[in-house]
Amino acid sequence: MTARRSLSYRHGLARNLWNRLFSSLAGLFTALAVLPLVLVLGYVLIKGGSLISVRLLTELPPPPGLDGGGIGNAIVGTLVVSLIASMISIPIGVGGGIYLAEYSRSGPFAQFVRFGTNVLAGVPSIICGVFIYGLIVSTRVLMGQSYSAIAGGMALAVLMIPTVIKTTDEGLKLVPQELRWGAMGVGASKVITITRVTLPAAFAPIATGVVLGIARAAGETAPLIFTALFSPFWADGLLNPIASMSVLIYNYAIMPYEAQISLAWAASFVLVVMILAANLLARWLGHLSRQ
Repeated sequence: MTARRSLSYRHGLARNLWNRLFSSLAGLFTALAVLPLVLVLGYVLIKGGSLISVRLLTELPPPPGLDGGGIGNAIVGTLVVSLIASMISIPIGVGGGIYLAEYSRSGPFAQFVRFGTNVLAGVPSIICGVFIYGLIVSTRVLMGQSYSAIAGGMALAVLMIPTVIKTTDEGLKLVPQELRWGAMGVGASKVITITRVTLPAAFAPIATGVVLGIARAAGETAPLIFTALFSPFWADGLLNPIASMSVLIYNYAIMPYEAQISLAWAASFVLVVMILAANLLARWLGHLSRQ
């Protein structure tokens, strides 16, 4: 009887009261952490979700002060700039991650690269925009052009590279060493082992990092203001200014016209949906890597 009583839960004990108190505090802080996300998504949905239509997604924005039009050029521009950034950052990031994980795991240069990658991941995005502005835009090294889609893609690529390098490095470290030994045991070279064994095995975490990098870059504004600028027209080549969702939101949200402010809210909703879809895709790929 005494043993059975000692195993029963007693609500009045001090340790149980403190346990319930701190569990409630943990739940409250968790809810407060998620509350800003819920409020932002809900507010953007209310303000911009009702404006979504085929016309909004396919037409050019109207002149300031006029109604109608859409954000089609900004959607196309965001996709173009993100594609350019991906074409630059994915080979560099994956290659850097392969070097860190497969060739120099603990060497001094590898430690320096990892430290530099962590520092670069925390650099404000506007610094990356100013860097590309001074290196590419102001010098007009791209066939005499200044603001361009390529310059914008390069600025976003600088933001994506740390994420891709780190996820590639960590993803390759998760591949069992026995797979490498088995490949080399049958005569495969280092390059064949990496390309045929370790990279396919780490595809899911690497792809997750790439998607997260793209999602982060697609929502940046400051780098594109300094590099791609903005255009109210459809994209006219990669060496000219190009529209983007984030810059359109910035430009139109500060205008005194209700029509442009409404377009800014609609563009905010579309951009949030795109980033949310990218994050859901990243979570799905991460789920695949755990199976």
